[in-house]
Amino acid sequence: MKTKMKTGMLADVQAQVGIGTLIIFIAMVLIAAVAASVLIQTSGILQQQAQSTGKQATQEVSSNLVVKNIEGVRAKNNATDMAGNVSLLKMRVGLNVGSAPVDLNQLIVTISDGSNTNDLLYANNDKTHGYAMADFSDSATASVNLGKLLTSTQTTPGHNARYFFTAQKIRDDDTSFTQGNPILNTGDLATIYVSTVSGSDLSYTTIGDISTAGGQRDSNLDVGPRTTVTIVLTPESGATTMATFLTPSSYGTREAVQLYP
Repeated sequence: MKTKMKTGMLADVQAQVGIGTLIIFIAMVLIAAVAASVLIQTSGILQQQAQSTGKQATQEVSSNLVVKNIEGVRAKNNATDMAGNVSLLKMRVGLNVGSAPVDLNQLIVTISDGSNTNDLLYANNDKTHGYAMADFSDSATASVNLGKLLTSTQTTPGHNARYFFTAQKIRDDDTSFTQGNPILNTGDLATIYVSTVSGSDLSYTTIGDISTAGGQRDSNLDVGPRTTVTIVLTPESGATTMATFLTPSSYGTREAVQLYP
């Protein structure tokens, strides 16, 4: 009898150990399944983030404007009576190889003459100030809008010359560039106009091909001889572009002055 009771007790103990092992095994399988699920989900998220980061990094490196050259134009009354300062900058710009399209409507042009700095928006940008440049028209020609840049003003923010720039296409094979929607693609070439009319040169009647009749507005900049000018182009996405130049010691009798490079 004692032997039989002992055998039964041993059998019961072995059964309990087997159930415990089974429970532990099931728990380990469940934990492994949960861990695997978390790892799969995490790896998917990391893959998406890596792809997005890679795309953004590529865009930041490749999507930027290239300044081809910068020409300065002096205001004048006639061929011999010209302003002592540059009144208008004409920047010819294109895109870097492999660049994504650049919307000039979102471009910021920062220009400094060493004393004053203007942050300029494209004339049709109505987001920052709540409306576009005064008298701008997306159906007008580039020269008409340039004339308004040089001569028009509004209560807020003030003279167009201090807050806006305009642009004109030079090469646009895919017809992506209009005054209302100035998109640059690879291979396109455009001119960005920046007013640098000095307060001392407001009486002259002509700037380039634009007749101002002495109505040009002070840009708060003075680009005279021996002036260091810094221009920074900041697109919506992509790398910024900087152009720095020192104006000549004398403009002589030249109406148009090559400033950069």
